[in-house]
Amino acid sequence: MKVTGMRCGMCEAHICDVVRKLYPGAKAVRASHGNESASFRIDGEINPAELQSAINDTGYCCESVSIEPFEKRGLFHRR
Repeated sequence: MKVTGMRCGMCEAHICDVVRKLYPGAKAVRASHGNESASFRIDGEINPAELQSAINDTGYCCESVSIEPFEKRGLFHRR
């Protein structure tokens, strides 16, 4: 996700909290104010509009959501 408006670690924590509340099964939830991004893994489907709305309701701006399949990598990123 591209999320703007984050300025510090506490802002990152707020975004992660929104994701965890909306998707309790989310794993590897991360946010970066430096990269203006957030990501997480989940088994199942997400609703991008619902996710954007939940983040926007906190005062940050979720500009886009992209969904990519998770590809587990082997030791030292070899396949």
